[in-house]
Amino acid sequence: MSSQSPSRKPRVAVVFGGRSSEHAISVVTAGAVLAAIDREKYEVLPIGITTDGRWALTADEPERMAIENRRLPSVSELADTTTGGVLLPLEPGNREVTYHEPGSVPKALGEVDVVFPVLHGPYGEDGTLQGLLEMSGVPYVGAGVLASAVGMDKEYMKRVFATFGLPVGPYVTIRPRDWKADPGGARKRILDLAGEHGWPLFVKPARAGSSMGITKVHDIGGLDDAITEAQRHDPKVVVESLLSGREIECGVLEFEDGPRASVPAEIPPVSAHDFYDFEAKYIDSASGIVPAPLTPEETARVQELAVCAFEAASCEGLVRADFFRTEDGEFVINEINTMPGFTPISMYPRMWQKSGVSYAELVDRLIQAALRRETGLR
Repeated sequence: MSSQSPSRKPRVAVVFGGRSSEHAISVVTAGAVLAAIDREKYEVLPIGITTDGRWALTADEPERMAIENRRLPSVSELADTTTGGVLLPLEPGNREVTYHEPGSVPKALGEVDVVFPVLHGPYGEDGTLQGLLEMSGVPYVGAGVLASAVGMDKEYMKRVFATFGLPVGPYVTIRPRDWKADPGGARKRILDLAGEHGWPLFVKPARAGSSMGITKVHDIGGLDDAITEAQRHDPKVVVESLLSGREIECGVLEFEDGPRASVPAEIPPVSAHDFYDFEAKYIDSASGIVPAPLTPEETARVQELAVCAFEAASCEGLVRADFFRTEDGEFVINEINTMPGFTPISMYPRMWQKSGVSYAELVDRLIQAALRRETGLR
């Protein structure tokens, strides 16, 4: 539990940016979260991580964190200095955050009661930051180490879901050593997948989000380029067969009595894009349908599966679960996001708004859930 004095408000460190290819989207998400936090209830400390890994103090100016004229924001533009660094405490029981500037005496920034990490992708959403916070004994919003790692790795996510009886689509995994040592054998496995389930295939980085590095491949001629593109984001690649059907999403939020599912949303086909890629999500503002036009039985089924996925991966706080409703009426889970986007057009907050939970209440519930939760084994 938080150790803050009853005479002061809990201090929330919003950590954003990071080293992954989703750096800019994390900055946008942080801007929306910062704008929503109730300053009469919480103190806020914005901490940005640059693309080279420096933890920087940034101004509390959410308006500077938006996408403007297709230009993506970055932590380096928001940082107070180009040299100083923020240090979290390294031993349990110490919540004091310090700031170091070369040649100067370290400056105490005060205690942090909870961290709200809005990093997307590796080095933040994958359990690495969560492990650091566990070592420090600082509570944080969202999934723990294991759930974050499982939720980031598409291969092991599918393995966990299948073990718990959740329906997953056909796929193969290409590890970097496979592609280097035996590219012919790796291609054969992909071609066998296409032979059994047909083209096109989706070639994806195993541990990336926001549709980064994904290529829709229609025949063998585009395969090598697609692998190269995926490996720019992650040396491990997942190749999935096409699941024909409707794209359905559902949010899960941790309440005092356990996880609950939101109304689902549907992502309609985007005519200007081959699939729901990065440009469609964040630049061209593709809009989903909330709530999804499903029957009551279908809605109940997808909500049940979303909560099952949350529990299967041992998630905490929040999850967005993505499904395909196939042509035979079945729901197949595609993936979960343990830290889904909170941008103004993001589906997760929109689904909860339609479920009766406003954006501000959503942020508050996540912070309160983190403050209630102990760090360590649980």
